[in-house]
Amino acid sequence: MSIEPLSWGRGSTPNGAGLRSQAPAMPGIQQWSAPARGANLDSVRTALTSEDSLGVVITGSRGVGKSSLARAAVNDLGPDVWSLQLRSAPAGSSAPYGCLSFLLARLPQAYMGSPTAILRGITSLIRSDAAGRPCIITLDTSGGIDDMSAGVLLNVLLTGTAKIVAVAPRTSDLPDDFHWLLADRRITEVRLDNLNELQTRQVLLSLLGHRVSASLVATYHNMVGGNPLLLKALVTEQQHSGNLVLSDEVWTLRDKVVLDGAASLDDIVRSRWSRETAETREVIEMLSCARSVELSRLTAIFSADVVADMEDEGLLEIEGSDHRWVTLREKYIGDVVRTWLSIARRRELRSMLLGGAEPDPAGMSTEELLAFAAWTHECEADLSPGLAFAAAAAAVQLFDPRTALAYADMLPRSHPLWVPAQRQKAAAYLQLDLPLQSLATLEGISAAELDALGATEYAEVIAATSQVMLWIPEKTRAVPGLLVQARDRLAAAGHAAAWPDPVAVAVNRIALSDFEYQAFVGNYAAIIPALEHAADPARNPDTGFRMNAAIILMTARALTGREMEALSLMRQLGGQLTDASHVVGIRERYTRDAYLVLLLAGQWRRCIDFLGPQSTEEPNRISQQDSAHELAVGVAYAFSGRGTEALEPLISAVAQLEIHPTQSGLRCAYSATALAYAQIGNPAAARKYLAKLHRVPGTADFATECVITFCTLVAGRWLGDPDAAGALKLAAEANLADERFTVAGLYLLAATVNGSDPEFRLLEDIAAHRQGPLAEVSRLIAIGSRTKDAKTLLAGGEIAATLELEAVEARCMALAVDFARQDGDAASARTAQARLDILAATVTNLPIVPSSGSPLLTSRERQIARLAGRGASNRDIALEMGVSVRTVEGHLYQVFTKLGVTSRGDLTGLV
Repeated sequence: MSIEPLSWGRGSTPNGAGLRSQAPAMPGIQQWSAPARGANLDSVRTALTSEDSLGVVITGSRGVGKSSLARAAVNDLGPDVWSLQLRSAPAGSSAPYGCLSFLLARLPQAYMGSPTAILRGITSLIRSDAAGRPCIITLDTSGGIDDMSAGVLLNVLLTGTAKIVAVAPRTSDLPDDFHWLLADRRITEVRLDNLNELQTRQVLLSLLGHRVSASLVATYHNMVGGNPLLLKALVTEQQHSGNLVLSDEVWTLRDKVVLDGAASLDDIVRSRWSRETAETREVIEMLSCARSVELSRLTAIFSADVVADMEDEGLLEIEGSDHRWVTLREKYIGDVVRTWLSIARRRELRSMLLGGAEPDPAGMSTEELLAFAAWTHECEADLSPGLAFAAAAAAVQLFDPRTALAYADMLPRSHPLWVPAQRQKAAAYLQLDLPLQSLATLEGISAAELDALGATEYAEVIAATSQVMLWIPEKTRAVPGLLVQARDRLAAAGHAAAWPDPVAVAVNRIALSDFEYQAFVGNYAAIIPALEHAADPARNPDTGFRMNAAIILMTARALTGREMEALSLMRQLGGQLTDASHVVGIRERYTRDAYLVLLLAGQWRRCIDFLGPQSTEEPNRISQQDSAHELAVGVAYAFSGRGTEALEPLISAVAQLEIHPTQSGLRCAYSATALAYAQIGNPAAARKYLAKLHRVPGTADFATECVITFCTLVAGRWLGDPDAAGALKLAAEANLADERFTVAGLYLLAATVNGSDPEFRLLEDIAAHRQGPLAEVSRLIAIGSRTKDAKTLLAGGEIAATLELEAVEARCMALAVDFARQDGDAASARTAQARLDILAATVTNLPIVPSSGSPLLTSRERQIARLAGRGASNRDIALEMGVSVRTVEGHLYQVFTKLGVTSRGDLTGLV
């Protein structure tokens, strides 16, 4: 007998934990990670709406967002679907009908006599509650499903009463009766893995509601390995601690990520910790303190079987180098466990690993030095002066200035390494954009201490002092005198000393400081002969001096019009970097200057490829390199005229630099952001960043100041500032006087959008002193604009197109349209207009609009022109677009007029 007609009101009222009347209109708070799971969500939705499907099982490790995805999928089906949530009984429980107990309580007593009656009763109850609507059962199988519940659920599925969304770590955790449904593909498996970095970004955007900096995404992604549950816990803790801050509408980190006191993450780790063996816990404790340990050393302390098992379980990661370094795969575990350990326990583990002997800093990498120093510091143990100095130097090299200051301060003044430590302190202060403190640190070295130094260390102190003085405007001009004094002292110390004599090494270091000074103030042309001599391997065996001189030479050539020679030298030096890997800072200097060389040559796309992805080797370390990377990417896009693409990295860089300012970095970021906003036609935002720029004092090296000036003045030109073009021309003349032809050419090219014949002749003369395709574009624009030759401008536009400089190409095409029409050159006019019409879709604001009165094609005109060019009749076009034939005829008349064509055949290839 059917039980549907019975009144179910006599049963228990269903509680909210087990039964939900309908899916809410908006996703709940637990569904914040769903936006990153678009493809998975589509798969689940397809399985739930397919007629032949009985449902889906979502599998994956703990915390990957299985339940969130299940809820999101059910919510997406809308209020016309009845949703029933079931949770399995606690692990170890064998009570029958455990997950259906709240439904069982609602059955009349008469239907509790047999399993068959219970099955029919629960099935009918679900149908009655659904009231004719499709029903979706969401089942969490984490605790296991008893056989009686499994049987009822199987009947519910097979009778079409409901479909299921099961959540399980693995398909093997499902009841046995469900396995054949999987095998027959009646149920679909959707496997969730941890988020990749792009998905992490999407989740953070969903969770925080504002832009997020790239360094924040990389840091959090690597700390939690892409686990959404841990990511949310980490975000919550960092917000509460005040380390995650909103700066200029961008979320970024104020400082390093420290998990001390992170309660939610602590609970997650303790839950996992409780399931591990004593041996596994001890290995985790060791690695949480040491960060990384060589495999041979780890297996000498602990059982090799334990280490192997931990690797199999995904707890450990073993790198493939000769050292076979072992680290915790999930870094957050070590960060949390480390906070649990007492000082005594940390010291015990340190003693166990070291065996009573400190490592030799000479045989350690920078990362190893910092990890060992951090462990020693956490143990409140004494760090030897040698290791403290090495750790300070490593921190400076990795752009971690605050850590460098802490370790440098550990050295007593009486120690021989105290003066070198002061150099590291000065470098750290300079990285923090505190040049006055940096100079005060070096001036704290007494005359007696300076006199007692050997030639090499003396030269390093002088070099460090001159480097700091460059960043203090009132001290910059005093640098040559300081270097002359140093040369005099070294000359007295050793006449005609040959390398590798310490005096010869010191002389080279002072010579390099002089090159750095001349480059800083922009005297490139004057030092090129000396740089070529210093960079010649046949004349100079000092690798460090030679490579650094060659890098400066590369930049000097790029700025003085020898762009192709600079690019050739850049490729040559790139192949030699490995041989010079022992030279501190050489790779960073090469990367910075090579980027500038590519930018000046107009090869902005190669700039971005050259920079590559951001480094994530130390995910919990906030580094100036993060903001510098995003700033460089944004500047490259802005130089290419792509304001929209430039804004994302630039705004992120601004947010970070406003918290952690660097030498000239914030000024550069403000100017480039203003240019990007001007390019996309947002004058209010552009003026906002120009105002910020004018409020920030500071100095910069000549090359960086060129970028700042260029971005600022070109932004002003885009905004219609009447003085911007004049300022660009004056800057071009000043650079031309000092033979910086490349810079002069770039300034004048930007200044002459509406130039005069004398200005175009000057632009042509400057181009004759330059090399490469960008120089040729400048020359052709100058000649074409002066002679009003459309074909010359078309040729310039073609070269600009190969460089992907679309704004420059649009300038060429707009002028070509006017000049071709004035000369009656219909073919050139058609070609230029068609190309300009295409560019209008990607260039937000055209630098020049044709003055002939013919506007660009509208989107509808372009669509009609394409169809007509393919041979479609007016009637066919009208039917295709749903308009009248007369409308098509009118649009075609406008197209023919604008493009200067007389037949449909002329349209082929133009639009």
